[in-house]
Amino acid sequence: MGGRVAVVFPGQGASGGQTAGEAWKLARRKAAGGEVPYQLRVFAGSVDLFARLREAGVNPGAVAGHSLGEYAAAVAAGSLALEDAVDLVAERDRLMTRASRRRPGIMVAVVGADPGEVARAAEGAAGVVVAANFNSPRQTVLSGEREAVEAAAERLGGRKIRLNVAGAFHSPLMQEAALEMETLLAGVAFRDPEVQMVSGIDGAVLRRGEDVRLALQRQMLSPVRWVAVVERLAELGITEVIEAGEDGTLARMLRDFRDRGVRGRRAGEVLAP
Repeated sequence: MGGRVAVVFPGQGASGGQTAGEAWKLARRKAAGGEVPYQLRVFAGSVDLFARLREAGVNPGAVAGHSLGEYAAAVAAGSLALEDAVDLVAERDRLMTRASRRRPGIMVAVVGADPGEVARAAEGAAGVVVAANFNSPRQTVLSGEREAVEAAAERLGGRKIRLNVAGAFHSPLMQEAALEMETLLAGVAFRDPEVQMVSGIDGAVLRRGEDVRLALQRQMLSPVRWVAVVERLAELGITEVIEAGEDGTLARMLRDFRDRGVRGRRAGEVLAP
């Protein structure tokens, strides 16, 4: 199974549990006997699921990650060493947790409103609020200060869902954490991807190791443009997308892209006997 198949990796908000794979072993070692940080649990679970997919004969023509998932995608593409990724994700978790405590905020998904209208509502609101995730033609996420996000959401139609995440990710409230991650990423070696890696920032295909580094440096303050990712995968001839995650959130979102000829499945469906 390959060529026309892509594997995608979920981000914050996904569940992450213990596995028997190499990534989980490294995550446990990094935790030094303590609790494995949340982002590291999600990352390790995704990477170990990808390893099982490869063992089952899945040879993807492309990979992509949603926010945190880009670190797993970089490992899957052969651009980032697993050990380095474990260190980076552990620091990402620590820095974003600290930033969320210092500058609290929320994220709210708006379902059924035009993405452009959501972006304009954010631009016209007082306080810190941005359109942070363009997940599908029907779902866009607002992120920022609680009052500003709620005010922007109030101006919009559709259904509003507050996300179960620790802070206002992909918003200016993450500025301090983003600057520190930029420095950490500058000290890590990146190789040219062996598999086409599609950037969550703009849907571009990342062809050089330096491109991957820059994408990861930019991602914490940039919107996740998942619509652009799916459109790029379709342009690359991808017809099936497998989510290396337990929840199936990314696979379900693909229902909003039926006109692109791309269908989604959870890894568990592929691996089921």
